[in-house]
Amino acid sequence: MAFAIRPAVAGDSPGITVLLDQLGYPADADDVATRVAHWLDEPNSALLVATADGDEADAGAGVGAGVVAGVAALHALLMLDRSGRRGRLVALVVDDAVRGQGIGRALLEAAERSARDLGCRDMEITSSRRRVAAHAFYTRLGYADICDRSARFVKDL
Repeated sequence: MAFAIRPAVAGDSPGITVLLDQLGYPADADDVATRVAHWLDEPNSALLVATADGDEADAGAGVGAGVVAGVAALHALLMLDRSGRRGRLVALVVDDAVRGQGIGRALLEAAERSARDLGCRDMEITSSRRRVAAHAFYTRLGYADICDRSARFVKDL
């Protein structure tokens, strides 16, 4: 399947809503539209989508032409302990119907380029331990699981 990677626009919100649901984060479409609007206004972030491109999409590849087939959300964090920023990939999902066709790799590579453009020296990805296939994907692309070196703590506010 041919696809194109581009910055997200407000009109991509319905497709992003579907993808978030597939990832296990169901949300109201209006809520996602609000979130997308915030991301689009955030200068230290990038929200990228992959869309099905051309006639192949219409030929039964699983996603129609122009439809959002994947999304990646990146934020560039300022660091205090060193110069530069750290890119943090906060979401990466590809539509179930078109996984395994290189879309995830292309989105991640585009997110890495965006991170470099935002002054990032490295990239961080967090992923639930139950997402074993995703972990293998990240490892194949050069990411190392450093959980033995660094803990992650979360508290509701």
